[in-house]
Amino acid sequence: MPFTVTMPKLSPTMDEGTIAKWHKKVGDRVRAGELLLDVVTDKATIEYQALDEGYLRQILVEEGKIAEVNQPIAVFSVKPDESLAGFQLPSAPQPIVEKVQKEVSTPAIKTRTPVETVNQPVFAPEPPLENYQFEFPQGNITERVLASPLAKKIAQEKELDLTTVKGSGPKGRIVSADLALAQANRKVTFGRREVPDVAAGTYEEVPLTPIRKVIGQRLQESKSFIPHFYLRQEIDAAPLWDMREQLKSYDIHPTINDFIIRAVALSLREHPAINSGFNSVNQAIILFKTIDISVAVSVKDGLITPIIRYADYKNIGEISVEIKELAERAKNGALKPHEYKGGSFTISNLGMFKISEFLPIINPPQSTILGVGGIEDCVRIKMNGKTILGKKMNLNLALDHRVVDGSDAAQFIKTLQKYLENPAVLLI
Repeated sequence: MPFTVTMPKLSPTMDEGTIAKWHKKVGDRVRAGELLLDVVTDKATIEYQALDEGYLRQILVEEGKIAEVNQPIAVFSVKPDESLAGFQLPSAPQPIVEKVQKEVSTPAIKTRTPVETVNQPVFAPEPPLENYQFEFPQGNITERVLASPLAKKIAQEKELDLTTVKGSGPKGRIVSADLALAQANRKVTFGRREVPDVAAGTYEEVPLTPIRKVIGQRLQESKSFIPHFYLRQEIDAAPLWDMREQLKSYDIHPTINDFIIRAVALSLREHPAINSGFNSVNQAIILFKTIDISVAVSVKDGLITPIIRYADYKNIGEISVEIKELAERAKNGALKPHEYKGGSFTISNLGMFKISEFLPIINPPQSTILGVGGIEDCVRIKMNGKTILGKKMNLNLALDHRVVDGSDAAQFIKTLQKYLENPAVLLI
């Protein structure tokens, strides 16, 4: 008897998945437990094993295509030569928006209307200009400069810009002797004219990946419905920098982020009100009993936040090893769901990109996220008027005002500042 295999729900937030690879081809026998396909979910690429034994007779969703959860993706049969005549595919799954609307209309649970049901404003691009006339002379100006063949040859070999020199030959013709005053043919010059070969305003559209769709949806929901407020604190980063350099001289290589994770974990111990979240389903504050720090990691299709569990019980060496291993597997799409789902506090660090500071968006249902900028040189003035060269780092704390008050947030960030400015304590 023929039967279908549907797109599995491989994460709680997954609404659809992309078929990355079929490990079986049409006609193959597939045993229960055998690897059938790879699915790109909203979080990672996950291997899916067949649940039932049978013969793969038809692939309904090819590699690279998207299918909704519970949508049929393949047809199987118990016997290899079984006829598929008359076999009808199950009806398509109910659209996601309709399902959500029905759930919202259930009187037992009062929730906000999800973003999917909000009428979005239209932001569509304008079409390209087809009849635009280029206002300046076309062609390469260098090609139209009056110069002798020898001068042109030497200029090309030595990469000189002929438009930067005045010719001394007949009718201003540039000769080889004039090239001693020519400037190098660099990118920044008025002498080069490159003519565009596409219409003004030309664009292309790239479909969102499952991960990018979920990132966009969650961040939009977060910024729209969570009352953010921010605290900024400048840190004297010279002690932290010196501590890391001292450890490097003994071939110990923790990152600045490793110190920050340890400092945040210890600060959360002292200020448990910050180690919190908000449950929008029943409108309740979440008080997390363990300190599990999510660390934002950039991956090919977006962002994922692997979690350091029990971070306050781990030393910097253990944190350093664990986050490196988690980040590597995150970039390869090999994280398991429990390694990125959950967490009580998020750290997002753009210091490696030389960013001074930024305002992060809260990762719900958590109530707090820390944005970390890079360490920069600065000038500090001592009480005796003497100026010294120092280092600084900016921290920006985003908080959910439904859960955290400004005074609690201020005490937390001052405790964090004290730890980071006295990094020897973090090694204990």
